Amino acid sequence: MNNRKKAKYNIGDTVVIIIYGTVGKITDVKWLDDMYVYEVNKSEGLYVESSLQLLSDYKGSIVEKEHVDIEYQYFIGDLVQIKGYGTDIFKIVGFRTEIWRYKEDAWEDVIYELSRMNDGEWLEASEEEITLLADAESAEAFIQKLGTLYLMNKKEKLPELKESKATFRKAEKDLLAIKQDKQELIDGLLDIYNDYQILYRLFQDEEYKYIMRMIIRKLKNLAENDGKSTV
Repeated sequence: MNNRKKAKYNIGDTVVIIIYGTVGKITDVKWLDDMYVYEVNKSEGLYVESSLQLLSDYKGSIVEKEHVDIEYQYFIGDLVQIKGYGTDIFKIVGFRTEIWRYKEDAWEDVIYELSRMNDGEWLEASEEEITLLADAESAEAFIQKLGTLYLMNKKEKLPELKESKATFRKAEKDLLAIKQDKQELIDGLLDIYNDYQILYRLFQDEEYKYIMRMIIRKLKNLAENDGKSTV
């Protein structure tokens, strides 16, 4: 321990990483395997003394290192709408930054990768095309509220329709009471099927899928019995 030689560089020294020709400051000095190694600019890598040289002693060419600060407006898990896609809801599943440099111009583009909620269609969009609906932390609550509002909007057409097997049967009976024509009955059942299909795509709840199967069986029953036995 007493025979340890003095470190060639000290914390705060400005050095050149010879192999890269880049400049940095010594941020830590460690004794490892009987030699000094150096941390530069708080990086994870460590450099031996022979790979460094004080900037004041360096005779080679210096490579300027650009530092780019990117401020992201949206993050993975955010729910958004995209210009040109109406009321469709997308979830951000990834993003990347493209850095463009030319002789007389320079800019950065942030590209967001998206998945549409109702069918999983993949899409890319820039920040200018995106409108935030809910950040990742509140996305689940937003979807639940959306489902509730969707059912409320359907209330005028099917006043008794709610999220249960029992009320599906009541809604079906209501349809029978007000729609005597077989084709109208089929159309009404298809409307209910489409409603629950959207809810299933949003929430992946097996209850919705179960009701969808019930409707399919009822439609098959109508076709086989020519509408004579529907309840």
